[in-house]
Amino acid sequence: MTFPFFQPSANLIKPYALMDLDDTLFQTQRKIDAWDLATGEAENLICASVNKQGEPLSFMTQRQAAFFSWLLVSTELIVVTARDRSEIQRVKLPFDSWQVLTHGAIILSPDNKLLAAWQQHMYQQLAPLQDKLNQLSEVFANHSKGANSQLVFTPHSDTFDSGKISYNGANKRKLTIYLAIKHAQKDHQVLVDLADKLPLLIRDFDQHFYVHVNANNLAILPHVIHKRHAVQFLLEHHLDSQRPSFGFGDSLADLPFLQLLDWYGMPNHGQLHSELQSASTSR
Repeated sequence: MTFPFFQPSANLIKPYALMDLDDTLFQTQRKIDAWDLATGEAENLICASVNKQGEPLSFMTQRQAAFFSWLLVSTELIVVTARDRSEIQRVKLPFDSWQVLTHGAIILSPDNKLLAAWQQHMYQQLAPLQDKLNQLSEVFANHSKGANSQLVFTPHSDTFDSGKISYNGANKRKLTIYLAIKHAQKDHQVLVDLADKLPLLIRDFDQHFYVHVNANNLAILPHVIHKRHAVQFLLEHHLDSQRPSFGFGDSLADLPFLQLLDWYGMPNHGQLHSELQSASTSR
């Protein structure tokens, strides 16, 4: 059997670039300083997202902006993020393809509409877990109200469609997706300690939930919610299998979805980078 040698083609096939956002393409000023990302260009930062008051919150360095511009021109950029539908609106960057949001619970199509098949699948997965999620919400809501508590508790929810025919709107229901906890003083170790205790404090916790801790974010998620599940659904049902794919992410929670792609990488900072450094130096 003979094989042809490579010949450059004038017909560009854009690869898919599946990208995490926060701490991968942009980050807060605090993290820019901690990671020393803006040496010599502190005055040339570009606003990438704003807070609820519309004030600049996260920024891109010039190198990150150049990378993002290259992605927009050369690839079909697909967002894969923990941000929910309201939080993604505060990202001031142009996206025109699929968006995987809320740790994978939500998929928006290129025309910015909810993907119905995925919504119905998520409804079936999340509805049986609502009692347990509500019980967890009550525990943490009460705990965070304590006089000495530094924990800031936020449940994340969205409206899902069961797909069943209904004339009174009963087929749609607001469901809790996951629970997020931050520390008011950004004490990462407090969150790590809490994550270790959760399986001991809550009966059958590991059977239904997993915990992800990254910087000042602790997320309690049902096993049915994961970026990997949503990305796999897109790859199998909506993306062209003949087109190459690659992606980037900064956290351990990104690794499972990245491993579905042809190539993947990480920024030279963040949780995934730190874990790789630790593993390489311990050998």
